[in-house]
Amino acid sequence: MNISHIEHIGVAVENLEESIKYYEEVLGLKCYAIEEVEEQKVKTAFFKVGDTKIELLESTSEDGPIGKFVAKKGPGMHHLAFAVKDIEKNLEDAEEKGVRLLDKTPRKGAEGLDIAFLHPKSTHGVLTELCEKK
Repeated sequence: MNISHIEHIGVAVENLEESIKYYEEVLGLKCYAIEEVEEQKVKTAFFKVGDTKIELLESTSEDGPIGKFVAKKGPGMHHLAFAVKDIEKNLEDAEEKGVRLLDKTPRKGAEGLDIAFLHPKSTHGVLTELCEKK
């Protein structure tokens, strides 16, 4: 893997507006972007903490990945995202090392990133996202 840094930590929430309020009013962070990613049935809000981002994720549909996650496990940490160079090569390397891929090819994510997920059963229980800024 060619990881440069933690890109963001994804947190599944039930109500984006209420969660933004907590992060701003209690933690003192500033939401700098809200974006809907229709393809993934999710609305996101981003906060910067040092060089790392926190991405809040609210499902826009019960059958979306975040909707299913919240229904099954409740709100909370959803995934850990790493910034990489050459996401396709990193996916190939991971698969060659026996890691199960949720995405064999990258897809478009929030903030214009190319993203791909590694299955948590292959990553010791942590849903892992690889991100590349093109």
